Amino acid sequence: MPISENAKAVLERRYLARDEQGQPTETVDGLFRRVANAVAEGDRRFDSKADVVATAKEFYELMVSLDFLPNSPTLMNAGRPLGQLSACFVLPVADSMEDIFDAIKNAALIHKSGGGTGFSFSRLRPKGSTVNSTGGVASGPISFMKVFNAATEAVKQGGTRRGANMGILRVDHPDILEFITCKNDTREITNFNLSVGITEAFMEAVSQDKPYDLVDPATGRVVGQHSARAVFDAIVTSAWQTGEPGIIFLDRLNRDNVVPSQGEIESTNPCGEQPLLPYESCNLGSINLVNHLMKTPAGWVLDRAKLEKTIRTAVHFLDNVIEVNQYPLPEIDRMTRSTRKIGLGVMGFADMLLHMGVPYNSEEGVALAEEIMDTVNSIGHQASEELAEIRGPFPLFDQSIYRDGRPIRNATVTTIAPTGTLSIIAGVSSGVEPVFAYAYIRNVMDGTHLIETNQILKDRLVEAGIYSDELMHKIVEQGSLAHVDGIPEDIRRVFVCAHDVSPIWHVKMQAAFQRYTDNAVSKTVNFPNSATKEEVAEVYRLAFTLGCKGTTIYRDGSRNEQVLNIGKVNDGKAATGDPVVDAVLDSGCEGTACLIKSGAYGHIQPRPRPAVTSGFTEKVRIGCGNLYITVNYDENGICEVFTNTGRAGGCPSQSEATARLTSVAIRSGMDPKEIITQLKGIRCPSCLRQQGVPVTSCPDAIAKALEKVLKVSQQGGGCPAPAPISAASKTATPVPHPDMTPAEAKLAKFCPECGARLEHEGGCVTCRDCGYSKCG
Repeated sequence: MPISENAKAVLERRYLARDEQGQPTETVDGLFRRVANAVAEGDRRFDSKADVVATAKEFYELMVSLDFLPNSPTLMNAGRPLGQLSACFVLPVADSMEDIFDAIKNAALIHKSGGGTGFSFSRLRPKGSTVNSTGGVASGPISFMKVFNAATEAVKQGGTRRGANMGILRVDHPDILEFITCKNDTREITNFNLSVGITEAFMEAVSQDKPYDLVDPATGRVVGQHSARAVFDAIVTSAWQTGEPGIIFLDRLNRDNVVPSQGEIESTNPCGEQPLLPYESCNLGSINLVNHLMKTPAGWVLDRAKLEKTIRTAVHFLDNVIEVNQYPLPEIDRMTRSTRKIGLGVMGFADMLLHMGVPYNSEEGVALAEEIMDTVNSIGHQASEELAEIRGPFPLFDQSIYRDGRPIRNATVTTIAPTGTLSIIAGVSSGVEPVFAYAYIRNVMDGTHLIETNQILKDRLVEAGIYSDELMHKIVEQGSLAHVDGIPEDIRRVFVCAHDVSPIWHVKMQAAFQRYTDNAVSKTVNFPNSATKEEVAEVYRLAFTLGCKGTTIYRDGSRNEQVLNIGKVNDGKAATGDPVVDAVLDSGCEGTACLIKSGAYGHIQPRPRPAVTSGFTEKVRIGCGNLYITVNYDENGICEVFTNTGRAGGCPSQSEATARLTSVAIRSGMDPKEIITQLKGIRCPSCLRQQGVPVTSCPDAIAKALEKVLKVSQQGGGCPAPAPISAASKTATPVPHPDMTPAEAKLAKFCPECGARLEHEGGCVTCRDCGYSKCG
């Protein structure tokens, strides 16, 4: 099986079936056989004499070769009791308390089953509206989004990850300005990606610098106006500051709605690539383009015959998924079978370009994107039409609306999804994104650092006779090949990474794939930290002009530079330059805004965790096993504590909580001596009952470890200087940081589970080392 050790580790950690003790009960090969056998059973629904064994063999070979992989819930749940195989759902949120809390309940059931949910909150009446049934006042959509967020936080998704949500509000909703800025405090609504639902009328008003109407969704009446350009600028400013909100173009989503009789498309799935009607789900899968190249005397070329065969088998596979799926709600079962939407996409596109010697940021690259997606889309539709001849078209098929009127099995066939974890399993670049980095530092178990190099680049440098560890260190230090001496221009031109690609080329590439995609394209436009707001605005305008259905941007490092972390304010005004936030600050409101206004808020923020630390790890015997305590420091003193328990057990949640609070307190300026005083001497019965245990509890052990490091620092005039580490190592963190929440990890750009650098894609982050992912 062509699978890397890292991919195998990710599969074992996150995908393999396990027993009640958490031990794997299947192999990686067994996983693919389980999925193939389960999905092949869909053939029996249409032909009792179908050769299911042959179909299972075909599906198994498709996956085990890594030519194609379905979305994660299918790999996790096919052939297992849960049986929920879909990644994407959209739920309606109607304007009544009963409907709102029904949606929360239904979302919890979906998250429990391993899916993500999208919502439009545009039907909820604005804040301050009268509630006729009670005589009260409506709290508005943002307040209810926080309730959805809290419910998501409480549900562990499929036992493997937190649920993810998309929240959308129409740009003509009266509460749109509050929505735009509601995640400027990045500790709020952390389980949501947000997008503003943009209309073409709004974009026209922006271009003409005119006002546009705000509409009360409860009555349909115009209740005010905003300057379109001011609102557009507020979207740009917030996205520049935090990466959110994204934008989606609602009119375009609905022009491609092939079942308008079922209502308007109002929302998408969490990463934005799958527009869906209420209660629809979609099953996604991605073709590994690298596996569809063949070597010729003239170089690498696309193996079209193999690609066409893979497309046809993948469409068959995804249509079968609809049949064998166990849906979390009967409404979803009915609606999904009525439209039978599937989303076939690609991954490894950037790696394919590298093999072919084509720069990502080139007209040749854009043309190749169009050519490939045209093939996937046209052959995918042919395969769906052929299935319709045998199985019948999707029940809501309308000959007068759909394309050329030919019956088709699936209302939509193609989608470009983010493939964070799938691409790790396949060992290729993610989705249609450029390569994130060509060389980086990996921390291994014994604390040593190894340079990991993109294999395609390594082969090319070896071929050119210039590969060396010294050269790779330079690439890590620079972050790309762009300014590294000694690399030939022809290699430098092709091997561009995400930040070498200008935002304009990011959008051009997204638009190229969108031209031949039924649904939408998940793509993050990466900006350097130095990017201006006008550059963000230019990308939004270009995405609209080139026909994209939406876009997400991320400015490198922006999550550490929020509007709300501003410190002191001069003359009672915030130095933010953001008219929306400044208006809030000047309003005399209570709560966080007033803390900002007084300057207090900025003083209670803990200093960021340094990228590189040194420290000590001590093994301490406790009453129920061993506790490993690590105390790390930098040039400013102690900065973090984290703990791990031995195999014998212990109370890992309690010791971890103590370590996290200790770390935050120290980085917020609290004297470690005070923390030691508070923790030292706390007693635990399991420690006190045991002979020879040197501590009275886990908190006591942490206090004593802190005390030892503090004594070392006092005897030597401060903590020992961190061990010399090259600038190269500063691109990665040498230790995991279990003191960070997923939200904090997103701010710091490092994985909270293994410490590796996180990659941003489609409003989510993914760790390519261990497979950790988080949306929102």
